[in-house]
Amino acid sequence: MTDHRELFSIGQLARRTGLPVRTIRFWSDAGLVPPSGRSGGGYRLYDVTAVARLDLVRTLRELGLDLATVDRVLHGQATLAELAADHVRALDAEIRVLRLRRAVLRSVADRGSTTEEMRIMHKMAQLSAEERQAVIDDFVDGIFEGIDADAPGAGIARGMRQLPAELPDDPTPEQVDAWIELAELVADKDFQARSRQMAVVGAQAAGQPEPYDPTAVFEHAGGAVAAGVAPESVRGKEILDLMVDPALPADERVALADRLDTFTDRRVERYWELMGVLNGRPPFPPRVPAFEWLIAALRAHE
Repeated sequence: MTDHRELFSIGQLARRTGLPVRTIRFWSDAGLVPPSGRSGGGYRLYDVTAVARLDLVRTLRELGLDLATVDRVLHGQATLAELAADHVRALDAEIRVLRLRRAVLRSVADRGSTTEEMRIMHKMAQLSAEERQAVIDDFVDGIFEGIDADAPGAGIARGMRQLPAELPDDPTPEQVDAWIELAELVADKDFQARSRQMAVVGAQAAGQPEPYDPTAVFEHAGGAVAAGVAPESVRGKEILDLMVDPALPADERVALADRLDTFTDRRVERYWELMGVLNGRPPFPPRVPAFEWLIAALRAHE
């Protein structure tokens, strides 16, 4: 058995623990491993508990705790569990930043971005959750300003705000690109004006029945797009008649085409696509091309 009264020099401690003498001396000077006494020649001596204490200090330092924090643990000012939890949170934050930087650099490499583009991407990707949400909230607030929150269709605003609380811990290049593209899109004045027009007209026309079935549009007009059928062709007229009553008067056809045109915009659909990428939702089939075909067919066959 080990004699608990046995004392060790720094050299002997170094051999027992595998730590360098200078490290033990430094920790001893910092008060982490105080000596138990002095030799006749004035050299520091340590008892057997110093071995266990040194092992604990080494473990905590390898985990990244600074000396002040280690001292708090050794003197009972904080529990190891509390400090471990704090350290885990700090490491999680550091890991997230590193992963985000990697994703940005990977995206830059794939895109062949310039230095300025990389600077912008890195800046936008590092925004906090609150800052990112504020970018979207400001956009949506401007679009729906003055529109009753209870009005039919106004609930779209809620969907337009739904960013994830955080970018994923390890965002893909697609997600980094999606956020950058989304931020650029909502800052575009033309896009803001177009979205505002949709919101205002939509609120005014809410509740009015439309003379077509959206499901039929996706089926027939979408099929025509896929098959390369020209809207103005004879076959195009036949497909149009499957979606819109052939007896619909010409002026109503024109009005319907104009109304559909107000709500048909590839950039708006792109907004929802980008939101889907950021929120990890599966992609949806594009719908705008089908409505563009329907609009062209309505105008071609008044």
